[in-house]
Amino acid sequence: MSIFKLLYPKLYVSSLFEINVNDLYKAGIRGILFDLDNTIIPQNADVFSDEVCSWLKEIRSRNLKACIISNNNAKRVSKLAGELDLPAICYAIKPRCKPFRKALELLGTYPEQTAVIGDQIFTDILGGNRLGMFTILVAPMNGKEFWATRLISRQLEKIVLNLFKKQPVYTEYQHK
Repeated sequence: MSIFKLLYPKLYVSSLFEINVNDLYKAGIRGILFDLDNTIIPQNADVFSDEVCSWLKEIRSRNLKACIISNNNAKRVSKLAGELDLPAICYAIKPRCKPFRKALELLGTYPEQTAVIGDQIFTDILGGNRLGMFTILVAPMNGKEFWATRLISRQLEKIVLNLFKKQPVYTEYQHK
């Protein structure tokens, strides 16, 4: 598999709320792995929006299993995952395969039945694609980002995203 295919998400959306849960279910998805920061909550925020909580209720109503997989620390990840009553993997060091496999084990799903939703190509999308999961790239939420993400990852992502613009799946996705 070429590096380009490993970086290419199956779906590109500008917001988590554009993801149709029924379509995922119809496609055979039974589990969802969520990145935490700037995917379902702004980095350094400590409260989920009502919209995110409602969207997660919709996931549960379709009997989809969910898990948070984050490179962030145990204190933050555990607290937020507990508020949503979700299992979580912290200090994941994505895109390593081990934390994704551990999340699959927690959910009891296979890679082909599992979606990864995240805001970063080089962690979430690369990690999910390495295991053959359905990868969904969302535009990062507004707010502060980790300095290395802002200075390194986002700059490299701009290059990759320019290549994606030529692909039919590309939707509006712009870094600020």
